[in-house]
Amino acid sequence: MWAFLVLLGAAAVSAYPNNLAFDGHMVFRVILQNEGQVEIINSLASKMQVDFWQPDYVTLVKPKMQVDFRVEADKVFEVEHLLKENKVEYRVLINNLKTALDAQFDSKARSTSHSYEKYNTWEKSSASKPVAVWIPRIPYPELVEGDRKQNVALTIYKEMIAAWTEDITAQNPDLVSRSVIGETYEGRPMYLLKLGKSGTNKKAIFMDCGFHAREWISPAFCQWFVKEAVETYGKDNVMTRLLNNLDFYVLPVLNIDGYVYTWTNDRMWRKTRSKNSGSFCIGTDPNRNFDAGWCSIGASRRPCDSTYCGSAPESEKETKALADFIREHLSTIKAYLTIHSYSQLLLFPYSYTYKYPESYEELNSIASAAAKQLATLYNTEYTYGPGATTIYPAAGGSDDWAYDQGIKYSFTFELRDTGYYGFLLPESQIKPTCEETLLAVKYIANYVLDHLY
Repeated sequence: MWAFLVLLGAAAVSAYPNNLAFDGHMVFRVILQNEGQVEIINSLASKMQVDFWQPDYVTLVKPKMQVDFRVEADKVFEVEHLLKENKVEYRVLINNLKTALDAQFDSKARSTSHSYEKYNTWEKSSASKPVAVWIPRIPYPELVEGDRKQNVALTIYKEMIAAWTEDITAQNPDLVSRSVIGETYEGRPMYLLKLGKSGTNKKAIFMDCGFHAREWISPAFCQWFVKEAVETYGKDNVMTRLLNNLDFYVLPVLNIDGYVYTWTNDRMWRKTRSKNSGSFCIGTDPNRNFDAGWCSIGASRRPCDSTYCGSAPESEKETKALADFIREHLSTIKAYLTIHSYSQLLLFPYSYTYKYPESYEELNSIASAAAKQLATLYNTEYTYGPGATTIYPAAGGSDDWAYDQGIKYSFTFELRDTGYYGFLLPESQIKPTCEETLLAVKYIANYVLDHLY
């Protein structure tokens, strides 16, 4: 692969990580017809490293389920042979993961500052002197003078989301304030934005993004939501009404350490970056770490697994900080929204049990109406329902925990798409994804305002 070195002031930049490690990796989709075929996938996962995308853990695989998973280049032939030999229906979603990683940046103009239509890093490089940065190949040939045969582009980023939280607050002091609700395992401050006009006895909606590090479209939506709030206040009747009568707590990225790691080391990283006692394996799945049927189903007690539930509920500094904040504000928080990807789903409790919540009828009605509202813009179809019965059971989730704390209107969004790009949604889809999701969020928020309890 052709590359070049650029001498840059590292106080202002960081480079996207080398994608060569994923060259030749493939993402398969299989449709399992019976228990025998489920056993084939179980056997496969026991013999080699399999990164399950949907569902997110092998024990959740069951008959009649669509399963997406990634395997390394040197295992592709073996996997295809096994699937064919056992007549397992499959297709290749991503033929070469490295190509798909590069193609995320399909916007032709790169920015050195924060952009709502690009994926933004969390922070700038910590280096204090100029460094030579290796820039990987990305298909923007028009950026390379004199050589139209090389697909090379400069991918340079300033400190972005962290600085943006400060900037958006300073630019909109009447609508936005910023606080720190805790710090991550690696010591990064967890910034929380509060949106709304000042008032007394206002109720609130809490929304978070970036639980799972590789789900980049999630933090992009939280930033988009804040942008829309400040830009359309006083112009859009619904948004103006919402901000006049409600506060919105927005946590742009919960799993900041993991998110940073996806930019610097491993784009496919999912968990936090905490160390686990007695294990060389790093991290906990933050969305299995809440005290809601903790580790009882759809989660793992093995630190090396992607759905590791942690040593105890709220063992992670990040989940503890979020839970503490919500507990401290339970009297005012009336809705909880958590943004994930992918699958185009709008879920509500429960995921840790197949039992329907007491508010099932109302929550199902809200989800149905919100999904219809979302589809009005680009005809994007969402499936909705309780987590366990709609997709699969998973204990320790933040939405179930919030509901059990008394926050009745608790929803999980799984944003675009349904697997063609998976976690690698191109930047050209950020705007339409955020625009349509905003319609659903505004619908839910408006409903909450009309049905305060």
